[in-house]
Amino acid sequence: MLIRARALSKTYPSGADRIHAVKAVDLDIAAGEYVAIMGPSGSGKSTLRHLLGLLDRPTSGHLDLNGEDVTAASPEHRAMLRNRHIGFVFQSYNLLPRITAVENVERPLIYSGLPAKERRERAEAALSRVGLSERQDHWPAQLSGGEQQRVAIARAMVAGPRLVLADEPTGALDSRTGRDILDLFGQLNSSGCAVVLVTHDIQVASNACRILAFGDGEILGEQSRQRAPQ
Repeated sequence: MLIRARALSKTYPSGADRIHAVKAVDLDIAAGEYVAIMGPSGSGKSTLRHLLGLLDRPTSGHLDLNGEDVTAASPEHRAMLRNRHIGFVFQSYNLLPRITAVENVERPLIYSGLPAKERRERAEAALSRVGLSERQDHWPAQLSGGEQQRVAIARAMVAGPRLVLADEPTGALDSRTGRDILDLFGQLNSSGCAVVLVTHDIQVASNACRILAFGDGEILGEQSRQRAPQ
């Protein structure tokens, strides 16, 4: 099992009270799965993504990644695991504005120990895979929103992660461009990478093979479905 969460919880202080953002969630995600976590704003789904992506530590419960208990892993070890196993895609792209597209994609490889030539070759190959070879030397500001999101996807997959976590990846895009981005996630999943989409949109969620309804910090239900082959 790629991810195994048991009674995973996260609370935050709020004055004299505490906010229970994630409440005792049990969740398994297998290698190569395509899962959508769907819920409204404020439901806790983004907090759950932060926990699954090792960006935050649970208040209680247990989390295993690829068979390793990472519940209480140190910040340094969590950073190493993220770099090695997890790619991230965000609604706002999160590209560094003062470096080119190919340099943005190359960024996750800097701490890998790979020679500079190999890092650049892998970044160029990732951009080619998302159809942006001819735009690799452009600054983010010179790219459309859809192109910036393609760069972000290339960056997420350049290190060959086992898991890609995407938070509202089409929220800032028009419907046609959003459809193209979702097609890329489908292709990425078909290549063997697990994909977890966090979204409030049923049309986005419907691209996944398993949809988890999330609300008030809890999994309220789940639906499995067939996805058309890419």
